[in-house]
Amino acid sequence: MDYEDRFRQHLESLHSEGRYRVFADLKRRCGAYPTADHFTEEGTHDVTVWCSNDYLGMSQHPAVRAAMHEAIDAVGAGSGGTRNISGTSHYHVELEAELADLHGKNAALLFTSAYIANDATLSTLVRLIPGLVIFSDEKNHAMAQAGVDCRSMQRADVVTVPRSGNEQVVRGKVGVGCKVHAEPAQAGVV
Repeated sequence: MDYEDRFRQHLESLHSEGRYRVFADLKRRCGAYPTADHFTEEGTHDVTVWCSNDYLGMSQHPAVRAAMHEAIDAVGAGSGGTRNISGTSHYHVELEAELADLHGKNAALLFTSAYIANDATLSTLVRLIPGLVIFSDEKNHAMAQAGVDCRSMQRADVVTVPRSGNEQVVRGKVGVGCKVHAEPAQAGVV
């Protein structure tokens, strides 16, 4: 097989379908939230970034920045690896304890993103609960859709509930290739 040609064809297909992604080259400005410099081939211009996870602009709050500087001065920058390989940062252990206390729970677990949290949670539930049926709104965020549509879901039924005003519910079994094969629900299934 000519792998170079196969990869080239795939990239060409992504381009022709308009699905080839080019990430915005941004540099945020401290003290000017939510503006950033956007670097393009035509030059640099201002943009407003409303789609970040920094909803409240806390990454630029003086107390947050001071705490980050204090941590960097004490332990350096970077994690050094995943927690299961290189250990857990003591700061994360303290934050997990504080979050658990805040929510009245025995423990808390930090994830690198909501996407990873959903993927880990949904795949774990499927593995631990035989015969699990997952009800999924068709308008769920991509992170929840990916969690439902992952390899580990091959053992779960997925029920997709459309929002089109049509009350029909779609039921499918996740199979090889991580696709939901949907068919109309039978009476009494849902």
